[in-house]
Amino acid sequence: MADNDPTPFNPFGGMPFFNDMMRAMSQQGPLNWDLAQQFAQLGAVGDTVDPEPDASTRIAYNALADIADMHVREITTLSTGPRDRHVEILTTTRAKWAQRTLTDLRPLFTNLATALNRHEESPDTPDDPMAAMLANLSSMMAPAMMGMSIGSMIGALASHALGQYELPLSRPHASEILVVSSSVDSFANDWSIATDDMRMWVLIHELASHAILASAAIDQGLTALVQQHVSAFRPDPQALMDSIGELDPSDPDAMARIQGVFSDPMVLMGAMRSPEQEAMAPLLDAHIAAVSGYIDFVVDSVSARLLGASSPIAEAVRRRRVEYGADGQLIERLLGVSLTREQQQRGRSFVEGVVERNGAPALIPMLEKAENLPTPNEVEAPGLWLARLELS
Repeated sequence: MADNDPTPFNPFGGMPFFNDMMRAMSQQGPLNWDLAQQFAQLGAVGDTVDPEPDASTRIAYNALADIADMHVREITTLSTGPRDRHVEILTTTRAKWAQRTLTDLRPLFTNLATALNRHEESPDTPDDPMAAMLANLSSMMAPAMMGMSIGSMIGALASHALGQYELPLSRPHASEILVVSSSVDSFANDWSIATDDMRMWVLIHELASHAILASAAIDQGLTALVQQHVSAFRPDPQALMDSIGELDPSDPDAMARIQGVFSDPMVLMGAMRSPEQEAMAPLLDAHIAAVSGYIDFVVDSVSARLLGASSPIAEAVRRRRVEYGADGQLIERLLGVSLTREQQQRGRSFVEGVVERNGAPALIPMLEKAENLPTPNEVEAPGLWLARLELS
């Protein structure tokens, strides 16, 4: 291989079948979108029915949205759509939710894959053929592993999703909001909640998220920081070799441990957390906590008006969101978006602190520009944030 050739060394060059397979892997770009779509569909649908909602369901949702929209606008002073009317509520299936989410977040995932596909020059080439194979295996498999990992993650989200904003990330399609109507009705049935109440709560959450996440502060602050996080990954092709090297062949559980290594997408992709990501993590966590806390505050305020203060829906949904297991951990590791119970409580405490001191309207300036989003210290001490904004 020439010194300036970016193609990884192919340790299977003398084996026709493996050679063709690895060549295909190395030539498909930084992320295999076909695999991403396939795994997203599989994860979203699984072995359960994924019914297409009828027109009457869509009409019912949009009628309820007219009521929710009025209250969301009043509390946030933000627009939820053009000409003082909310955007179209589009009832959909889990599979279509997954497909749209992959499309909406494709620039983010492309930046992530590009960061992990960087080929840095290495002065040393392993003499051991096995070491050379393992050192290059992760880089050659990266597009496929990235596609499977991203697809599986989105598929898992789709299987849980009630609405478009399952993650506190803005969407480029501002003309409609997706609602997975069959999942909403199933959730209502599981928790013995009146169907219309459940639908109303989801609409309040989606309209509040839609308005807040489209604000200038989110676009220039939170969204930009998430982009920086995914672009700051540094590939470590040696990670797979190191993980295997740490295994003890005499360990009776060695085979299970090997399977664990090869099932960890972060290891196979060589996605190692960089010093840049460590440095920006506190600020990203603070922004996520504050924005999520404000969304929850708006949702709770409107829900109390329309559904009663004792409604159990919010707690049930939020508990469900922190129980994603391995998929939730992968979201946090890849995107830097922490959805833990601690993060929820941290954001809630910040918002409550601001409201207690200056009232709910004091939260509105937070969304006017990126500089107004709170720092880590200010999330812990809301008075510091209020003092900073008053001085500026």
